Amino acid sequence: MKHTIVILDAYTLSSNDSDWEYLKEFGDLTVYERTDEDQVAQRIHNATIVLTNDVPISSQAIRGAKNLQYISVMSTGYDAVDIETAHDRGIIVTNVPAYSTYSVSQMTFALLLEICHHVGYHDREVHIGRWQKTKDFFFSDFPGIELHGKTMGIVGYGQIGSAVAQIAHAFGMKVLAYTRNSKRKVPLPHVNFLPFDDLCRMSDIISFHIPATEETNNLVDSRTLSLMKRGAILINTSRGAIFDDIAVVNALKSGHLKAIGIDVLRREPPTDNNPLLQAPNCIITPHIAWYTDEAIKKCLDINRSNIIAFLQNKIINSV
Repeated sequence: MKHTIVILDAYTLSSNDSDWEYLKEFGDLTVYERTDEDQVAQRIHNATIVLTNDVPISSQAIRGAKNLQYISVMSTGYDAVDIETAHDRGIIVTNVPAYSTYSVSQMTFALLLEICHHVGYHDREVHIGRWQKTKDFFFSDFPGIELHGKTMGIVGYGQIGSAVAQIAHAFGMKVLAYTRNSKRKVPLPHVNFLPFDDLCRMSDIISFHIPATEETNNLVDSRTLSLMKRGAILINTSRGAIFDDIAVVNALKSGHLKAIGIDVLRREPPTDNNPLLQAPNCIITPHIAWYTDEAIKKCLDINRSNIIAFLQNKIINSV
């Protein structure tokens, strides 16, 4: 069977058309570099196979695509797709699990270490000539933070969360973890599993590695923040929707939170009036934790395996 294959946002993973050449042997291929939300329904209307990274595929768009058989999500998170409607229609949906584990866990500590040492700030000060004008052998506007002996709480103990735990342990940190998946509560010599509220109370630093769901929406709100130590640090490389932005900003302004480092926002790209953009002690990077050469290659390889498995009627990585 020849398929009609549509890629909605090829730019996210590749600028090289050769990465998609293998799909041409299975049918007619249309590659869009980018797709706006209001273009999705029209572009997938006749498709049997659709590939998307972050372009939302709504219930309405799915119902209008009468020939659609398969949606390949080219990322780990699949909240961009209306899964319930897809399942109701008998449409297979797959994702790409675990491709960015090491990249995202590495970025978690890039954000944390920036908060601890203000590397970017001091680099800028040196380059504008401040060190040259200093009488002493050093200058610093911020005392650093030593991670050794601090307690790190990890919310979500999947592959990324467990990788973060290993790195935290290597820094000499005490590691606490919370997970709703009882199968992941495997006794480990350097990780103690606690209920969520207890983890919030006991942690100096809390790192989030959970999906965006109805249950996790605004998980970090005024109640949660009130449980945390004064001077706690938050790191979020998972999904922006788990933070109540106003509550987090208020906690930063009051000094209850020392700092946050985030790679994700509720709306991406943000609007100019996003309160986090003006918040004190708030480091924001533009959703780049997954974006390394190694992770991209792995993602493309797994995605290719997903598609070929579907075409051979051997489904893998379905969600």
